[in-house]
Amino acid sequence: MNKESAIHLKNITKSYPGVIANKNVEFQVNKGEIHALVGENGAGKSTLMKILYGELSNPMKEKFLLMKKNILLAR
Repeated sequence: MNKESAIHLKNITKSYPGVIANKNVEFQVNKGEIHALVGENGAGKSTLMKILYGELSNPMKEKFLLMKKNILLAR
């Protein structure tokens, strides 16, 4: 079965003064799949999702693929 990516984040890094929230994160969801993102408090789950939907900029200006369209994360 050929899996087609709906979302593909790669090398996502986000830090705040004194803490790294996400470091080189890769997250992929293929069409038709359902995923849960779980982890302890402070693990960076909310930060990663905020980067995905554009609430937070990604200072590294990483790219990700959303429904076959390259998106540059920058504000």
